[in-house]
Amino acid sequence: MTYLLALDQGTSSSRSIIFNEGGELIATAQQEFRQIFPQPGWVEHDAQEIWQSQFATCKQVMSNAALQAKDIAAIGITNQRETTVLWDRKNGQPLYHAIVWQDRRTEAYCDELRQQGYAPRIQAKTGLILDPYFSATKLKWLLDHVPDARRRANAGELAFGTIDSWLAWQLSEGALHVTDVSNASRTMLYNIHDNKWDEELLSWFDIPKKLLPEVLPSSHQFGHSKLLGAAIPIAGIAGDQQAALFGQACFTPGMAKNTYGTGCFMLMHTGDQCPDSQNGLISTAACQTDAHAQYALEGSVFIGGAVVQWLRDGLKAIQHSTDVEQLASTVPDSGGVVFVPSFTGLGAPYWVPSAKGAILGLSRGTTVAHIARAALESIAFQSTALLQAMVRDAVFPIRELRVDGGAAANNMLLQFQADLLGIPVIRPKVTETTALGAAYLAGLGTGVYKNVEECASQWQMDTQFTPAMSRDEAANLMQNWEIAIGKVR
Repeated sequence: MTYLLALDQGTSSSRSIIFNEGGELIATAQQEFRQIFPQPGWVEHDAQEIWQSQFATCKQVMSNAALQAKDIAAIGITNQRETTVLWDRKNGQPLYHAIVWQDRRTEAYCDELRQQGYAPRIQAKTGLILDPYFSATKLKWLLDHVPDARRRANAGELAFGTIDSWLAWQLSEGALHVTDVSNASRTMLYNIHDNKWDEELLSWFDIPKKLLPEVLPSSHQFGHSKLLGAAIPIAGIAGDQQAALFGQACFTPGMAKNTYGTGCFMLMHTGDQCPDSQNGLISTAACQTDAHAQYALEGSVFIGGAVVQWLRDGLKAIQHSTDVEQLASTVPDSGGVVFVPSFTGLGAPYWVPSAKGAILGLSRGTTVAHIARAALESIAFQSTALLQAMVRDAVFPIRELRVDGGAAANNMLLQFQADLLGIPVIRPKVTETTALGAAYLAGLGTGVYKNVEECASQWQMDTQFTPAMSRDEAANLMQNWEIAIGKVR
């Protein structure tokens, strides 16, 4: 039997998962790591802690599966995107904490660039909306604020990478400074039409090219790691959302998936067409298995499943995240309560970085169950706004939505999602689609799979949620949601 090792490095934990060649999950290991909040709006991770937790889960999952390095055909890496690391090429030490994708410290700088007229020019090259979310302004902040960093960067002493590059560097003991197209396309420094680092973007952000990793297809033999006891090819790298699109076997234009994680991320495959969204979405590189460019339309919701964590940790309304469905189901609806969880601003399709969260429509009859239900519904409302924007961009018709991520285990949420969307929402048998996508990319890169059709044939449906609400009722609910959004804007 052939096995593939997927490293799934996320925002709150590092995980390692072993799949067999049939796409079945064999073993898993997970380790949480610290979230660092130096001041309001700032979010950091310790890059060394990310690596140590990731490598610890690699060793743990091998032990759990009773396998040795010689049993693993390839390693695939998937990662939280946009999170920015700057390190010393000689000793591999980070110069500062990793600045996380959720971090808003460069908001004022983004405002400056908007006022100077750069936003449309940046979007034309990168497909991205000018926002602190992406890596370029984070990297500029590091170069401007870490003592001596800019001089050392110009001298070629430093390396920049998103988390995939950092892990590949560590796994290869400093031999590899690489990334793939899907991660490069999230930096706001990569021209997704020309498929290369863009000299003009680098000059606008004042970033030396010497810092940047080599960009390669997502499925590719990048190099080897010997740390687990024998040389294992590193043959797949992709940002988590593009990896989930791949793991959901969304290989043809019009196929779409939504991941319900800390945030929610909806991607629709657009093939070799790179659409220009008129509705607040971004264009991004999808996973590439060869030299041919592939694209997707994407909408990002900053607070998805994290709203449930807030109910647990902030409001103390529940003891465990899994309790939310039971609490919410004790009431027939939200009782007119609308919860807009814009704790870190509003993402797509609104893009209001300064928005604050709000709970609207409270009355004397409101209970914590109504608030819990409104919190769950907020995840579906935000995702519906994304899909409606995709439909308005009208690149391809969307006939179904494939879903994954932690909150996709919640049946009430998925039924409400189908009701709002008016199309089937489908949960697959293997919901670890992000890791599975990384495993498929690694398997394709090493010949375990002949082609993507072989991967697609393994995808299996677990549950289909079909719309049960009238379109008028769904439209009224969405109208109330948009009124609430207007209040927090």
